Amino acid sequence: MRIGVVTFPGSLDDTDAQRAVRIGGNEAVALWHGDADLKGVDAVVLPGGFSYGDYLRCGAISRFAPVMTEVVAAAGRGMPVLGICNGFQILCESHLLPGALIRNDHRKFVCRDQLLRVENNATPWTSAYAAGQEIRVVLKNGEGGFVADAETLARIEGEGQVVARYLEVNPNGSMNDIAGVTNDRGNVVGLMPHPEHAVEALTGSGTDGLGFFTSLVEGAFA
Repeated sequence: MRIGVVTFPGSLDDTDAQRAVRIGGNEAVALWHGDADLKGVDAVVLPGGFSYGDYLRCGAISRFAPVMTEVVAAAGRGMPVLGICNGFQILCESHLLPGALIRNDHRKFVCRDQLLRVENNATPWTSAYAAGQEIRVVLKNGEGGFVADAETLARIEGEGQVVARYLEVNPNGSMNDIAGVTNDRGNVVGLMPHPEHAVEALTGSGTDGLGFFTSLVEGAFA
């Protein structure tokens, strides 16, 4: 599949995401924030970083980028979209995902290998995993605390929209230890940890994150 990776001013992990897409067996297509053109891709990844310097709120300016108009429209038609870290924040700001991401409860940037449990493997991005599978990937964020009002939190829990949950330790104060969520349709996924940094043994972080990039090939979404 042709998977577009968007670069915003301040993106840090776009190259890593492109590499992960290729290692996962797909074609990586570079997309630019200022272009209202998705170049005919089959799916989109919004990478981590500090888009537009994280001014106002993380992702608050990026949601108005020309490319996001096309991403929102394509997601509405069912295109798979994955937001990683800052990309997760952008998806929440764009109202493609419920909830919001706020500053870590300990007010410090955190960088660690983080154990997760895959709660929902029925999305285009997680079908390579077994439900309940535990994986370890890199986590690095300063504003990664997932929050939602009580009604929204109850709904995403009750409808199985939690994609991944933190195990061992909650690194940022996220409600219900939530590390990632999906929309009600299941095609849009946001994840605070970085699976693109855990796709080859050479980096020392293992390969547990590779499933996020092979699911589109191996699953029923290819």
